[in-house]
Amino acid sequence: MSRIIAGAAGGQPLKSVPGDATRPTTDRVKEALFSRLESWDLLAGARVLDLFAGSGALGIESASRGARQVVLVEKAPKAASVCQQNAALVNKVLKTSTVSVQRGSVDSVLDSYVNAATGLPNRTFDLVLLDPPYPLTEDELATTLQKISKVLAEDATVMVERSSRSPEPSWPNELVNFSDKKYGETHLWFAEPVEV
Repeated sequence: MSRIIAGAAGGQPLKSVPGDATRPTTDRVKEALFSRLESWDLLAGARVLDLFAGSGALGIESASRGARQVVLVEKAPKAASVCQQNAALVNKVLKTSTVSVQRGSVDSVLDSYVNAATGLPNRTFDLVLLDPPYPLTEDELATTLQKISKVLAEDATVMVERSSRSPEPSWPNELVNFSDKKYGETHLWFAEPVEV
């Protein structure tokens, strides 16, 4: 069973997505990830986008640790339903409406955040958490990262979680990788917008 590790809702159990369609982040990796994000002061007051959210555990952990707005994006109906339940649970515990869910494909949701006429974002995010399913090809991931680069705040951070057997993501010109760390079978990559 997954749980919120720390913060205002620490210890709260979360519903898991039934079946093996999703690949939950282990508590060990989640703790290491969030320790790193907190040491970089990236969570307090942040606007967080959790893509391929699964159960929403990463975004919900962000909310528990002080993010002011969290959007969970999930297309699979079962997983999106679990996201809704977990978002409702954490919002009740935190007595806020911090966490919301958008059902749909990651690319279509990202497209909806950009004004088609101007190419400028309708909303921006300080932290984007990306844990794509293994079947996502490297080209598809590169396309998604390109779309993410258009909705980032000035000092934003993008985290990509992949299998340690996967290559480094192909970063668009607008993003630069600044750190990475392996935890057993999991590899975390961190990138930020290129300074113009």
